Amino acid sequence: MSMTSVPTSMRMNQSTARTCRHRLSIAVLVGTTCAMTLANAQAADETRSLTVYTYESFTAEWGPGPAIKTGFEEQCGDCTINFVALDSSAGILNRVQLEGKSSPADVVLGLDTNLMAIAEDTGLLSRSGVDTSALELPTEWTSDTFVPFDYGYFAFVYDTEALPEPPTSFDELIDASEELKIIIQDPRTSTPGLGLLLWMKSVYGDKAMDKWQALQPHILTVTKGWSEAYFSLFLNGEAPMVLSYSTSPAYHMEIDETDRYQAAPFSDGHYLQVEVAALLKQSPRQELGREFLNYLISPEAQASIPLGNVMYPVTDLEDKLPASFDRLITPVETLQFTPEDVRDGRKSWINEWLEASTGS
Repeated sequence: MSMTSVPTSMRMNQSTARTCRHRLSIAVLVGTTCAMTLANAQAADETRSLTVYTYESFTAEWGPGPAIKTGFEEQCGDCTINFVALDSSAGILNRVQLEGKSSPADVVLGLDTNLMAIAEDTGLLSRSGVDTSALELPTEWTSDTFVPFDYGYFAFVYDTEALPEPPTSFDELIDASEELKIIIQDPRTSTPGLGLLLWMKSVYGDKAMDKWQALQPHILTVTKGWSEAYFSLFLNGEAPMVLSYSTSPAYHMEIDETDRYQAAPFSDGHYLQVEVAALLKQSPRQELGREFLNYLISPEAQASIPLGNVMYPVTDLEDKLPASFDRLITPVETLQFTPEDVRDGRKSWINEWLEASTGS
């Protein structure tokens, strides 16, 4: 059939159909282009958005997290830091172990030297790419995976009004009157709790279990975490001594303007804790993650550590270090197990503590 013999109505319908198909093609093209543009924009946003697993006190309004977030975002210009607050350093490690390669986290911040070997054994971490050679630490640093950002020493903090003359060694504490009570934390759920376990083990070795049994009459309670022990119980006068850090008095001196709470210097020495951050291998934001790790040890970020985390910075802040830090106790000896020693001995040492605590 020739086109001239086709009815006018049919020719009009064919023409209309071609026009509709043309318009539909344009609509699909425009829609696809818009969708691709949106997807690319979202991907760009995600590329510059860093998810950091850390612990609750780090992200608190009085902690160092808010200042570090603001400072880094100002430096990078178009990035965002999203802190995910978990209950403890052990909680951070447990979370990434559970999530494995599907973890949305890019960086973990708040593990410490006692968990490093366990964390590295997961195979989930990348090399940091950060030069740590200029950092100031009381121990040699050789890890190319973990970036230290602060450190401190475990200590018993005491109320000078309730206990003018505190014990200055574990033996003195054990031999003191049973009226002297202390508050400690559980080594299975608390970083300081594990620190005390390692402190006792480094001082007493194979005799640690016997010393734990001898210490039992002095233990008022064992809390799940540090905050409950320190804020809820110790500062409310439930006991004159609490397991904490040698740096804790700095907060009271600077913020509360009181010398009432001090750390007892133990002649046994004090156990060192170094807190670290690391980059997760599965993160698609490796470059941004390394930028953040480098910023974490910059003078700008480190300035928020002394009073935000109430720990020692890993860089020399010179006159920016609060004056109260010059009045803190200086350990006569720094005690520390290697991360591998802790990994290999932790379970059996906790079992010793449990047996001594329950008497079974």
